[in-house]
Amino acid sequence: MNFDDRPEFAKRLEQARIARGFATAKDAAKYFGWSYDTYAQHENGTRGIGRASEKYAKAYRVGEGWLLTGEGDGPGSAKSVAVMGYLGAGAEVEPDYEQVPPEGLEQIEIPFPLPDDMIAFKVRGESMMPVFKHDAVIIVYREQKKPLESFYGEEAAVRTTDGRRFLKTITRGQGGVTLTSWNALPIENVTLEWIGELFAVLPPSSLKKVGKQGGIQGQLRLKTA
Repeated sequence: MNFDDRPEFAKRLEQARIARGFATAKDAAKYFGWSYDTYAQHENGTRGIGRASEKYAKAYRVGEGWLLTGEGDGPGSAKSVAVMGYLGAGAEVEPDYEQVPPEGLEQIEIPFPLPDDMIAFKVRGESMMPVFKHDAVIIVYREQKKPLESFYGEEAAVRTTDGRRFLKTITRGQGGVTLTSWNALPIENVTLEWIGELFAVLPPSSLKKVGKQGGIQGQLRLKTA
C-alpha cells in the first residue's frame, strides 16, 4: 500500500500522534505500553482500528469520533469544561454559602480536548503553593475510578462525608485518612466520600471564560481547615 493511500483514520492517527509530541510510532507505543506491531499496522492502515480507537483517542486527547470519521475534536481543538465549585487548599469553603447549578458556575475554555467525564474546580487558599495557586483551575475526573489506597501520597480533590471539599495530599490515617498540605496543618482521621483524580492544572493566567452558566448566592466564605 502506498503510504499516501492509507485509510483516512490511519492518517488522522498519525496526525494525532505528532500533535501529542511523539516523533515516531515506536515512541508512542513504548510510552503508552502498546504493542508496537499492532499500533504500526493501525497507523499504516493495514489493519482496522476497531475498539482500539477509544484508547488512542484518550491517549492523544482527541475525540474518538474525529479519529474514526474526521468529525469532532481533533488535535489542538479548544474545549470547555464546567467549573463546579471551589476547593479549599489551606481553608475549607463554607458550603452553606454556595449554590452550584447542575451545569456549573461557568465554562472555562482550555487549549486541548478532554474526555467527556471531566469537571473543574477553582482553588481557594495558598497552602498548596507553589504548584496549586489561588484561583488556578484543576480538572478532575467526575467519577472516582480507583480505590482509596491507590491515592495514598497523591494530591487530589476530595469531598469528606460531612460535605467539606479540599485540595490536599491523601495519606493513610489511624482512623480514616489524613489530608496534608505543604503550608498548613494536616486534617487528621477523616472519611472521604469522593476523590477527584487530577487530570490537569491550569494557572490563572491561562484561563479564558466562555460564559457564565450559573451563580453564587451570597458570598463565598473561607474558614480555617
